[in-house]
Amino acid sequence: MRLAVRTMGLGIAMLLAGCSLMPERVPLGATRSEIENRLGQPTSVYALADGTRLQYSRQPAGQQVYNLDLDGSGHLRQTEQVMAAAWLQRIEVGRWTRETAELYLGRPALVERVASWDGDIWTYRFQEITGPRQVHLHLDAAGVVRRVMFTDEPLPEAAADFGR
Repeated sequence: MRLAVRTMGLGIAMLLAGCSLMPERVPLGATRSEIENRLGQPTSVYALADGTRLQYSRQPAGQQVYNLDLDGSGHLRQTEQVMAAAWLQRIEVGRWTRETAELYLGRPALVERVASWDGDIWTYRFQEITGPRQVHLHLDAAGVVRRVMFTDEPLPEAAADFGR
């Protein structure tokens, strides 16, 4: 009984600690230092025309990328989780560059090259109701996005079966 209570207490403590690591729960108006005290150092920081973007990416293992945009005075004005199919539909083929992709999506989970494409393929992981998915950005040699493809993410058991 005592072990069960201790385990339950530990679970509740971990759950409460995890809430403080949720970017979507940072209140608008928070300062950069308040955000970093709550979430830790961002994975990337970008200068915006009217402020700063703090990016918290859970790639390559996770399926979220949070952009926390600060206004010119350093206060949070917007939080956006961009690894969602509806958001990813906004990628503009022929207009987005490597730099644009990093600004909005962060570093990819995977960078690959294949014989049938003269450039890099950047892969990001995201979650849909139907299951784990991937978006692949095909960048040409100049670093311009020329193709966007969506695929289901292979499940671990499927990968294990493939090797048999």
